Amino acid sequence: MSILISCKPETSGSDIQKIDISELLVTPKFYVVPKTNDTIYIDGLANERSYNNSRFTNYFIDIEGAKTPKYKTRAKLLWDDNFLYVYAELEEPHIWATLKQRDTVIFYNNDFEVFIDPSGTTMNYGEIEINALNTVWDLRLPKPYRAGGKADDSWNLENIKTAVHIYGTLNNPKDIDSLWSVEMAIPIKPLSALKYDSLPPKEGDIWRLNFSRVNWDFDLVENRYNRKMEGGEYKKEYNWVWSNQKVINMHEPEKWGYIKFSDSTSNLDPKFAYEEDLEVKQAMYTMYREVLNGNLKNLKTSDEVELFYEVKINQKDYIPIQFVRREEGYLFTYSNSANNKTYSINQSGLLTIKE
Repeated sequence: MSILISCKPETSGSDIQKIDISELLVTPKFYVVPKTNDTIYIDGLANERSYNNSRFTNYFIDIEGAKTPKYKTRAKLLWDDNFLYVYAELEEPHIWATLKQRDTVIFYNNDFEVFIDPSGTTMNYGEIEINALNTVWDLRLPKPYRAGGKADDSWNLENIKTAVHIYGTLNNPKDIDSLWSVEMAIPIKPLSALKYDSLPPKEGDIWRLNFSRVNWDFDLVENRYNRKMEGGEYKKEYNWVWSNQKVINMHEPEKWGYIKFSDSTSNLDPKFAYEEDLEVKQAMYTMYREVLNGNLKNLKTSDEVELFYEVKINQKDYIPIQFVRREEGYLFTYSNSANNKTYSINQSGLLTIKE
């Protein structure tokens, strides 16, 4: 799919700007979450019958989508009226962890992370991180960091249940381990409260979610694991995800996967239909990110600016997108005559649709 953006120049005689953003668009993964009738014991294992009827995700990919991770990671989901259940397996020959205090920066250890946006608006979402010591960091962001959001560590999932099972030995460099598994029961009620309607999920409801795994190369210092140092600085970590982010940034929620709640007790034959306007929405978010990244010209003036773009979203059709800079910020707008909907995205990255 080739995507071209052409900008009508502000002065006659200027060349039309064309930007190919096809490589920036993402088609998110999807997962149909089956409902469980079992009592799920949170022990880091997936022994209950319901887990047998819940398929694993695809193995995680590198966050930029360009490399194959060193170790395999996969997850599966269940739900009931009280909890969203997450089970994950993380292949790891050296299982180690040092952080024991709740709400510390867990990704300074190898960790497993869950990002959940129940409203699907990229606003007011939760993040949960856990290491092999079963230490949890749960936090909320009212909006992404790119829009000035700040992490709210006071957001604690009081009734969350978590467990880790080690296939090997923890913090023992003298042997080779196999993997560690994580199991979570994330309470539904505080997740639903992140939505504007606060309603619990029901059959067919769709939330946005992504999984991430942070993994570090290590040094042994006095027979203890530490993040690897190079040139006096920590070597960069690996980031592996379920749904492709294409950049090293988990906080672009529009790229997260879709999860669909199902009353069926099995998802071995999942059925999911993407939104008909998925490409339009992804194009709007891409335009927004291009402004943030400074890749669109003629937008840095402080005067009021009105520009028009033509965005190619398939092989035949272009859509016109208008950019307006206002005193309160800028706005991209697209009016779709086919479905009589108007799509707008503002400087905070909030996408709204009016009919």
